[in-house]
Amino acid sequence: MTDRGTPLVEMRDISIAFGGIKAVDHVTIDLFPGEVVGLLGHNGAGKSTLIKCLSGAYHADAGDIFINGEKAVIANPRDARDYNIETIYQTLALADNLDAASNLFLGRELVTPMGLVDDVRMEAEARKIMARLNPNFRKFKVPVSALSGGQRQSVAIARAVYFNARILIMDEPTAALGPHETQMVAELIEELKRQGLGIFLIEHDIHNVMKLCDRASVMKNGQLVGTVNVNEVTDDDILGMIILGKTPEKVA
Repeated sequence: MTDRGTPLVEMRDISIAFGGIKAVDHVTIDLFPGEVVGLLGHNGAGKSTLIKCLSGAYHADAGDIFINGEKAVIANPRDARDYNIETIYQTLALADNLDAASNLFLGRELVTPMGLVDDVRMEAEARKIMARLNPNFRKFKVPVSALSGGQRQSVAIARAVYFNARILIMDEPTAALGPHETQMVAELIEELKRQGLGIFLIEHDIHNVMKLCDRASVMKNGQLVGTVNVNEVTDDDILGMIILGKTPEKVA
């Protein structure tokens, strides 16, 4: 394998336990610019717990996190944001009664010199970022409750990217979406890759991993089964890793 330089993220030998039970047990994974790494495993495998150590929701008992090759201290979500790490949860955390621009700047509103909320400038900025991510997005004047699932994902992703995310954590971004909406999100992810972001994708759907990811890391019982290049394995290979806890012989 060619040298890919310094990873955007390296989580090295991470462990965390709850009540004496090891939820994550000496796990090491990494992520490079312009790459999507899928995290798979049964419920309780440890993938969400691992990634919450990166997002600042949990603090690991042992192990280190490196961002761009430098050791990082991430004690809370604010620290994670300081390292340009953003998380997009399934719930998306959007305010349904507000439009796209108001959601984009929620809690970080732009203001006029008089101290009033600058709706005109916020909409202009929202249009600029959407032109980069999803040029077909047109519904800037309606509450996000009126948007489709894919359009809502666009707003959540735009918010992260606007505030300089370089590392994006996405929790099942196509869950409950139809084929057209799923394709919209896939195109958004491709655009983010082109812009050099690194994405950790927490997924249950192996087909989505095969379609969207460059590599797949599989966890079982808190441990890392292995990390494989998606183009070198089949759906059944990854399924075997999830169920049996073994890497395929040809990539072991």
